[in-house]
Amino acid sequence: MAIIKVKDLEFEPYLTRENIKAQIERIAAQINKDYEGKRPLFVAILNGSFMFAADLFKEVSIDAEICFIKLASYKGTKSTGQVITAIGLDQDIHDRHVIIIEDIVDTGKTLNEFLPQLMHQQPASLALAVLLHKPEATQYPIAINYLGFTIPNKFVLGYGLDYDGLGRNIPEIYQLKEQ
Repeated sequence: MAIIKVKDLEFEPYLTRENIKAQIERIAAQINKDYEGKRPLFVAILNGSFMFAADLFKEVSIDAEICFIKLASYKGTKSTGQVITAIGLDQDIHDRHVIIIEDIVDTGKTLNEFLPQLMHQQPASLALAVLLHKPEATQYPIAINYLGFTIPNKFVLGYGLDYDGLGRNIPEIYQLKEQ
C-alpha cells in the first residue's frame, strides 16, 4: 500500500484488506451467536457502509434480512452538522431485532438523530455494528455493540468511505496524510 492522491489530497495507508476482513469475521461470529434463532433485520446506512454491509452480511450464517437507508451529514472532509435523510426505511421494524450497519461514527450526530426515530417504531432490540469509531471526535455518545476499529480523529477514505464522492472503491482504508 503506497500513498495515494484523491483530488487535491494525499492519503497514506492505514488498514489493510486483511485487517478489515479479520474484524468483520469476528463481528459476524459474535452476531451469529447473539442472534441465533432471532432472524434480525440489518439496516445498512448508505452510502459509506455498502462495502462493510456486503462483507458482513456474507459472513452472517443465521437467517437474516437486510435493507438500506441513506442518511448524510458530510460535505468534503467536514460534517455539515445537519443530518439529511435521502432514502427512508421501508421495512416494518416493530418487534424485530434490528442491527444498524454504519461505516463510521465520529461526532455521533447522525445516529443520535436517527436512533430515536427507530426506537419510536418499537423494535424488539436495536444494536449497532460499526466498522470505525473516532472517540476523540464524539460529541454525541453512542453505544456501539459491534465495533471493528477505534481510530484517531483523522479523515479516512476507502472501503466505502469517500472524499467528495471519490475513493469508495479502494479496498483498503487510508488516512489523510499530515501536511
